[in-house]
Amino acid sequence: MLRQDINELLTRTGPGTPMGEMFRQYWMPACLAEELAEDGCPPVRLKLLSERLVAFRDSYGNYGLIDEFCAHRGASLWFGRNEEGGLRCPYHGWKYDTTGQCVEVPSEADNSSFAENVKLTSYPLVKVGDVLWTYMGDPAEQPPLPEFEFALTPPEHHYTSKRWQQSNWLQAFEGGIDSSHVTFLHSGGLKSDPLFKGAKGNQYNLNDTKPFFEVADSEGGLFVGARRNAEEGSYYWRITPWVMPSFTMVPPRGDHPIHGHFWIPIDDENCWAYSFDYHPVRPLTEAERQAMVDGHGVHSKNIPGTYRPEANMDNDYLMNREKQRTGEWYSGVEGIAIQDSSLQESMGPVVDRTKERLVPADSGIIKARQKLYRAATALRDKGVTPPGVDPAHHHVRSAAVVLPQKEAFLDAARDDVRVRPGFPISSV
Repeated sequence: MLRQDINELLTRTGPGTPMGEMFRQYWMPACLAEELAEDGCPPVRLKLLSERLVAFRDSYGNYGLIDEFCAHRGASLWFGRNEEGGLRCPYHGWKYDTTGQCVEVPSEADNSSFAENVKLTSYPLVKVGDVLWTYMGDPAEQPPLPEFEFALTPPEHHYTSKRWQQSNWLQAFEGGIDSSHVTFLHSGGLKSDPLFKGAKGNQYNLNDTKPFFEVADSEGGLFVGARRNAEEGSYYWRITPWVMPSFTMVPPRGDHPIHGHFWIPIDDENCWAYSFDYHPVRPLTEAERQAMVDGHGVHSKNIPGTYRPEANMDNDYLMNREKQRTGEWYSGVEGIAIQDSSLQESMGPVVDRTKERLVPADSGIIKARQKLYRAATALRDKGVTPPGVDPAHHHVRSAAVVLPQKEAFLDAARDDVRVRPGFPISSV
């Protein structure tokens, strides 16, 4: 079990909290590039780390992320007119540029001198891959841009989606490094999901329900190794990298694309689950991309015009008890992503970890919590930069490999879990 004060520290991410300040050391996904697809398009409401913000792309193509509310009377700038290099509040015409600087106050005779003393909170917003990233920390400490492999591959090699999850970020993230549930919760998907099925590794998953876990430190976080029995004298290893604070990669299957997630706090009771697929050495096929668009694999089928899944808390995730009974969908819920979110949301907005009874299969989760706690308190107490800020820490891959029983997994798979441009993923 986890002490209540530690649970509070790890789950609260608003301004001034230890974990909130730690998240603010990193570049984080703020929204998808598709949400601001054109110069001068409508602004987008965002809530990140409990701060209400507006993202926009001005008429000249510059991206901005600023306080949602006009400095005059507090009207939401989501209603703003995107015009001539800025966002104009429709209430009284105050206009702001992408840095949050007020550039026009039409009611004032000395418009320019008044406006120059008005500036909203703002954060940088930068496109890398098909994601718009923001850094919400001290501008003087801004790190280099992220270098995660999926975002740096050619556009035809990757696909990214997002969905709203109605739970705290930590219980969502913990599902991302928990390999033992795959044998149960996702057993139907291993047989039928077009982005999973057909891989030899699926049989290892289904035949061995008692994986053994080893966890190794990395510069940016952890490598979580889940070991299952394979042919005589060998083990099947699924190796999940975690880069702090919330980047995880799912071990691949066969020649299917490799996939993973970011878990980004909206507030303490909601998060964004960003899900990506990519192949480092070939474009995605038309069928693979269409399967992702249709919500297969780690992606979800969302309500049109939104990023809320069609199967959600309000409709009991479209539970099908008959397919649960037959085992087609082990939990009665369709789709890898929604199978995860349904159970993680069922724990409540913030799970009470003082009531848990953890087992050896939870060793990755235990060590991740310890590393998060140490990093957040070291930043708070001593100003120590946490792991994962350095882009060199981003150069990792997940892997699914068969290794001789006598070999230590990370020693034997060291090349498999690092980015090697031009080399395919290591997958069974």
